[in-house]
Amino acid sequence: MNANDLSREQLERWDQQHVWHPFTPMQAYMGEPPLLISHAHGCHLVDMDGKEYIDGSASLWCNVHGHRVAELDEALRRQLDQVAHSTLLGQGNIPSTLLARRLVEIAPPGLTRVFYSDSGATAVEVALKMAFQYWRQCPTPQPNKTRYLSLNAAYHGDTLGAVAVGDLARFHHLFAPLLFPVHHAASPHCYRCPLGLRRESCGLACADELVALIRRHADELAAVILEPGMQAAAGMIPLPEGYLRRVREVTRECGVLLIADEVAVGFGRTGRLFACDHEGITPDFLCLAKGLTGGYLPLAATLTTEAVFEAFLRPEHTFYHGHTYTGNQLGCAVALASLDLLLARLPQLPARIEQMRQHLTRIGTLNSVGDIRQRGLMVGIELVRDRRTRERFAPELRTGARVCRAARAHGVLIRPLGDVVVVMPPLAMDEPTLDRLMEVIHRVIAEEC
Repeated sequence: MNANDLSREQLERWDQQHVWHPFTPMQAYMGEPPLLISHAHGCHLVDMDGKEYIDGSASLWCNVHGHRVAELDEALRRQLDQVAHSTLLGQGNIPSTLLARRLVEIAPPGLTRVFYSDSGATAVEVALKMAFQYWRQCPTPQPNKTRYLSLNAAYHGDTLGAVAVGDLARFHHLFAPLLFPVHHAASPHCYRCPLGLRRESCGLACADELVALIRRHADELAAVILEPGMQAAAGMIPLPEGYLRRVREVTRECGVLLIADEVAVGFGRTGRLFACDHEGITPDFLCLAKGLTGGYLPLAATLTTEAVFEAFLRPEHTFYHGHTYTGNQLGCAVALASLDLLLARLPQLPARIEQMRQHLTRIGTLNSVGDIRQRGLMVGIELVRDRRTRERFAPELRTGARVCRAARAHGVLIRPLGDVVVVMPPLAMDEPTLDRLMEVIHRVIAEEC
């Protein structure tokens, strides 16, 4: 079946008849013509009618260098001439070996072992299971350590373990009967502080609460899990400076493992290679996906320490977890090429971050913009009915979705998180395209709110 032999109308009909889209209210989706992407170039996606759209969400936060990147295309072609896939169960391959070495070289110091999987959720799932099993077979076993602690409003993926440590009601609460219990600490949401405090004078009270919970439950905690730098799917909630360092200090003091979920915030997204680098900490587990292959292929990695690895060396302590495409050669080959490009691109990011900040200053003057939260090239623009009181729009108005729909009409693709408009362009976006992206966002917020 060749797509070139089919009409746009036929493909649209089949899409609506057969494809169940993720995180998509399907009744509403089937009520309007679907957007079918035909091809892409640079930071633009192109539909079947030839209309171009700026990829303002980096194809769900994973695209780093833009589309159809010559170096990444060539890396895939070279690997196709060798082998596309062979199992990593009990045997190795060259690209996965090279990539593991490269990740260890660039990761926070002390992370020496790499376990591959296929998505951000599975990278988290691996870390959760490893942490659980570690406490049963470490030099001083503590089998009572079976619980986890995460933040309110957390999102760590959609497999059941990842859902259990999540706390977004609309995504997770339906599945509560299937999940293990988790301790939750208040999210460090400075704009809507759950403690009713102000950032200028709070003294990092949110961290104090988390520290108290860790100390209170240390005997039963296998691990604390959080996103360093920014809670992404929670609505782009930045962690205050010093928060992550405090968590690392107290987890180490109390003998609790720390899982850093950098699926969304890693690979330059916050302005540093890894978000952990901002505060100079090394977690016990580092979960990576999304930008690992530059947005080309599914691939994830969970990095951990030699101490954790050594607890699994005896035959009866084997970690029985894996995926068919674990360490896939094509994914690892393109990841290696992507990392080369990314490391060369990092010095250019401050200029783009500042460019975006200038646009956001202007957007922040609009009456319906309550808060703007930026960490590197991650941005959340919270829309409110009343700036003074921070009153939200009524949910049924779907204000964020309406703004993003209006942006699409102007050739910009972005997605909301409720009434938070999320902007996460490819790191490679050039100055004129970024200007256009931000100008459209300013315009549609002003017109739609």
